[in-house]
Amino acid sequence: MEDHIKLIAKNKKAFHDYFIEERIECGLELKGTEVKSLRQGKASIKEAYADIKNGEAFIYQMNIPAYSFGNIFNEDPLRPRKLLLHKKEIRHLYEKKSRAGYTLVPLSLYFKNGKVKLELALAKGKKLYDKRHALKEKDAKKRMKDYL
Repeated sequence: MEDHIKLIAKNKKAFHDYFIEERIECGLELKGTEVKSLRQGKASIKEAYADIKNGEAFIYQMNIPAYSFGNIFNEDPLRPRKLLLHKKEIRHLYEKKSRAGYTLVPLSLYFKNGKVKLELALAKGKKLYDKRHALKEKDAKKRMKDYL
C-alpha cells in the first residue's frame, strides 16, 4: 500500500539547533476543530517540544490556530496535546531523554493516509561553535554547487 503524505509544518530550526540522534513517528490526540484547522494548512511547531510525564508523552507549545468556521468548540491553540505511542516506545524515549543534554523535538507534522502524524526526534543540543561550523559547511557546499 502506498502512503499518501501531505506536509503541514516542518521545523527547519531543529536541524540548526540540534544533532538529531533518533526519529520516531507518532500520532496525536486532537479535537475535531483542530484537525479541520490542520486541513487548512495552519500549524507551527517551531517553538514546540515534547516531554514525558507519568508514563505519557505530551507535546507543548505546538500552535494550531482556531478553526475559522468553528465556534464554541475551538480549543486553546497552545494547549498540551497527548502523543500516541506504545508503552515500550515511551519507556525507550524516557531512558534516552533522562541522559544529560537530550530533548524531544518535533521535526514535521503531516497527514499520512488521512491521519495526523508527528515526526519526533531525540536530539542533543548544539553548541555555538557547532552551529557556526554547520553554517560554514553549508556555505561551502553552496559555493561549490554555484562554481560547477
